[in-house]
Amino acid sequence: MTVQGRYFKLYDDMSIPGRWNLRFPFFKDGGDSGSCEDDDEREFFDTWRFNEGRGLEVDEPIRLTMKPVGIALEFSEAMGIPIVHRRVVSLFERLGLQKEVQFIPVEVEGQTEPWFILNALQVIRCIDDARCDEVFYWGPEDGEPDRIGEYQNVRGLKVDPEKIGGAHIFRPWGWLVVLIVSEYVKTAMEEEGITGIKFLEV
Repeated sequence: MTVQGRYFKLYDDMSIPGRWNLRFPFFKDGGDSGSCEDDDEREFFDTWRFNEGRGLEVDEPIRLTMKPVGIALEFSEAMGIPIVHRRVVSLFERLGLQKEVQFIPVEVEGQTEPWFILNALQVIRCIDDARCDEVFYWGPEDGEPDRIGEYQNVRGLKVDPEKIGGAHIFRPWGWLVVLIVSEYVKTAMEEEGITGIKFLEV
């Protein structure tokens, strides 16, 4: 695979009429911590683990609910977590991206087909501060000592392709809420007709 010069934020197209909306993930089968009103489920609070760019071991089955019920999309997000259909998994395998992404099985309410959390395995320090519209950093006065020097907010995100190397899917260091893909991945997803996707060049 060649190094790509263009990169894109991959996110959920909320403008699709009649689309589904996936809700906060839950563990199945109860447990001792984080219980909720339904004895058969408990909230899966630690969603940030899916933004950290590392492989995860999830021992308990995860279930997603839907509200409102609507048209299933092959790419969507639940509380910012990418949820994908098995067609996306197959596509990424054909693209040779197995080392860049982990797919964690989940159950989706009312669905019999397999769905997965898409967990990007790379975090790259690549934000081009000078080309962004505006950047704000955590400072000592903000009361978050562990986050000093990280981005508090980024407007008009732009990345420096020279710092990315050959990566095709990753999160930018300091601003982990964003999932970025190369033009190689964008083109492949569009040609495959994956539903629910939207791209913004960064």
